[in-house]
Amino acid sequence: MSVIARLREDGPRPGQPLRVLAASGQLGNGIPEPALRAGVARQPHVIGCDMGSIDPGPYYLGAGQMATSPAVTRRDLRLVVQAARQAKVPLLIGSAGTAGAAPHLAAVREMLHGILREDGLALRVAVIHADMDRAWLKAMAAAGRMRPIGGIGAATAAEIDGAAQIVGQMGTEAFLRALALEPDIILAGRACDTAVFAAVPLLLGYPPAAATHMAKIIECTSLCCVPGGRDAILGTLYGDEFELESMNPARAATPVSVAAHSLYEQADPLQVAEPEGVLNLAETRFAALDERRVRVGGARWTPAVQPSVKIEGASWCGERAVMLSASCDPKVIENRKAILAGVRGIVADILPGQDYELRARVYGAGASGLFPGMAPLPEPAEVFFLLECIAPTAELAKAVVGVAKQNLLHFGFPGRLSTGGNIAFPFTPPELPAGPAYRFSLYHIAECDDLAAVFPVELEIMR
Repeated sequence: MSVIARLREDGPRPGQPLRVLAASGQLGNGIPEPALRAGVARQPHVIGCDMGSIDPGPYYLGAGQMATSPAVTRRDLRLVVQAARQAKVPLLIGSAGTAGAAPHLAAVREMLHGILREDGLALRVAVIHADMDRAWLKAMAAAGRMRPIGGIGAATAAEIDGAAQIVGQMGTEAFLRALALEPDIILAGRACDTAVFAAVPLLLGYPPAAATHMAKIIECTSLCCVPGGRDAILGTLYGDEFELESMNPARAATPVSVAAHSLYEQADPLQVAEPEGVLNLAETRFAALDERRVRVGGARWTPAVQPSVKIEGASWCGERAVMLSASCDPKVIENRKAILAGVRGIVADILPGQDYELRARVYGAGASGLFPGMAPLPEPAEVFFLLECIAPTAELAKAVVGVAKQNLLHFGFPGRLSTGGNIAFPFTPPELPAGPAYRFSLYHIAECDDLAAVFPVELEIMR
C-alpha cells in the first residue's frame, strides 16, 4: 500500500492530531540533524521542505542556477529522503533548486535520482512543473488580466518574450493533483511556501484556515521561535487549531514570537493571499501551552472567486563587475559625493560613447537607504565604497570599475594631505567580475481559469 493510500485509510481525521514536520526552511543551506531525528521520532504523518525563494534576487531565476551549494543540497536531500523512508510518510518539496524553473527542477531531479540509485531505492516521484506558457501570458496581459505587484510596470509582450525564465507560483491545487497519483515524493517547481505543508491536511479534510495558517508559520521551521533558528519544527493540527513545537529543545515557540512571524514577508499582517483564497488572521488567538509550545487558532479562510497565480520572470540586463574599497580619512568621507561625481566624470572622459551603468554605494553613510523624513545619519568614522558596473560585456564592465578604482584612489579633493593611501582595499584584485546581471522583469498577478493546465504533473518511478 502506498504512503498516501495508507494516510487516506488509516490517517487522522479532523479533530485528531495530524503531525506535519517541517524539515527545512530552504533545503540546501544545511539541515541540523539532531532536530530532524527528534522530529522523525515524533511519528509525523508527512514531511515537508521548502527549497526556494525570490529572496536571493533575480539572478538565480534568470541564470537557472541554484543559490545553495550542490554538496550541501545533496546532503540535505538525502537526509529528508531517509527521514521520510524511516517514518514511512510522504515527502513534499517545493520551489526546487531555489527558483523552481525547468533547469532548477531538472538539477534537483537528477540529484534525487542519484541518491535513490546509490541507496537502492525505487520510489514514486510526482513532478510538478511551474514554467509559464508565454503565449498564455501574453494573452492574459493583452486582456488586462495581469496586474503588477509593487513598482514594476505593466506586463508587455516584449518583457514576456525577453525573460530568460518565467515561473508561476503554484498553490495547494497542484499538490492535491499530485497526491492523487499516490507518490512517495512530490518534487515541485516554484510553489507557495504554504502549499507544501497544507496539501496533506487538506487531502485529509482538515479546515483550510488552520491548515494554511500552520503552513505559513512552519515553512520557515524554527524561525518563529526564541531564539530563532533553522531546526525542524513540528506542527500538530487538530481541527480549527494547531500546536507548534521546535524539535530543538533550546528554541521556544511563544505567543509573541509566533504572532510576530505573521509580519514575515507580508505587506498586510492580517491577510495572506494564496492562489485559491485568502487567509484572514484578524481574530487569531495565541496561547502558551508551556514554556516551549504554543496553540494557535481563530484564522478564517475565504475561497477565491477568481483563482490567480503570481508570475515571476527574470531578464538579462548585462554583465556585472564590482570594486570594493574603504576609507577612514575624514576628508574623504566629508567629500565623498564630490569625489564620486568626479570619478564618474573621469571614467566618462576615458571611455567615451561606451554603453555602461556605473553605480556607487557608500556603506556607513546611508547606502542601505533612509526612510523619507528621517534625520540624516551622523558622519561615520569609516565608510565602505562599493562600485558596480553593468555593461554589455564582462570586459567592458571590468574596465570601467578598473578605471574608477584608480581614479578613486588618487582623486584630488579639498584638504587632501596625501596623493595616495586615502582608500584601502580589503584584497587584490579589488575589482572583481560578478557574472551576468538579471532584473525582475515580471512580478505580476495573473488571473487563472484553469490551474491544472498551468501546472502540469507527471509521475515517474525513480530508481
